[in-house]
Amino acid sequence: MRFKLLYILLLGFLFSSCFDEKEYGTSRKDNFQALWDIMDERYCFFEYKDVDWKEVHGRYAKRISENMGQDAFFDVLCEMLAELRDGHVNLSASHEFGRYWRWKEDYPDNFDEKIQKNYLGTDYSIASGLKYKILEDNIGYIYYESFSDGIGEGNISQVISRLALCKGIIIDVRNNGGGELTNVDKLAGRFFEKKTLVGYILHKTGKGHNDFSKPYARYIEPSDGVRYQKKVAVLTNRSSYSATNDFVNAMTYAPNAIIVGDRTGGGSGLPFTCEIPNGWAVRFSASPMLNAQKQHIEFGIEPDIRVDMTDEDMNQGIDTIIEAARAFLKQ
Repeated sequence: MRFKLLYILLLGFLFSSCFDEKEYGTSRKDNFQALWDIMDERYCFFEYKDVDWKEVHGRYAKRISENMGQDAFFDVLCEMLAELRDGHVNLSASHEFGRYWRWKEDYPDNFDEKIQKNYLGTDYSIASGLKYKILEDNIGYIYYESFSDGIGEGNISQVISRLALCKGIIIDVRNNGGGELTNVDKLAGRFFEKKTLVGYILHKTGKGHNDFSKPYARYIEPSDGVRYQKKVAVLTNRSSYSATNDFVNAMTYAPNAIIVGDRTGGGSGLPFTCEIPNGWAVRFSASPMLNAQKQHIEFGIEPDIRVDMTDEDMNQGIDTIIEAARAFLKQ
């Protein structure tokens, strides 16, 4: 309930107006200034990422001219936003969607859907957004592709019940780009036996880069449904992002869970969207989420067991990360 109330307070500040009392025309320079102002007043990671936003303004303002084409103008704005190194920062127009993907492009994929089929086969079960199967060594395997895919409490209870006799469970959230935080709480709550502090959230209280509220505690409540009390391995890669990053953070505090794979992609800022005068929409991180030690997780979470998929294994159709998790669960 506290988290929902905090979210309402956050929306109240953001919905007050993207521009407040400022007025802008429709020129290229006005649109540039409007975008810069929105980020200056609303973006939440300037200090953490050590970004001198005024210096950025000076460099990019020189590149704006009224006779530049629409595509060139869009590209310059996207370049400016890329200075923030944030996958939650996007510029959307009718002709293009500006995005920053360097947070995952410089890392190995550590996931191959064709190799995953060697484990799931074609006889796996589906419960809403969850694909699951008992592997031949009595290890349960759950793949959750997106936290945007709804999962009901009944779905999760059925899956956990059917995997109850397994030696351990693998929860694979590689390539899960995020989604709804309510689904994070639903799934994570099946692996906790008591209410547990997993992090904090702050919201902007003013236009200054450091105008934040006090940290509000974020807890995982144990589910009233079926819970799993044996060992759990959560599989991650750099494409485990946004709400998935939040799930992985929560599971680091689950008593019997371990994180296996690559560092997550991060994306810990709750996103919000505004429009600039020409109708283009900018999405940005508006509210930082921290772990239970009040440390930022915007740049990702390190696994407990670091594993990369090897070429040798992949050539044989073997998923190195799944095998490392199975070895841990069978100890």
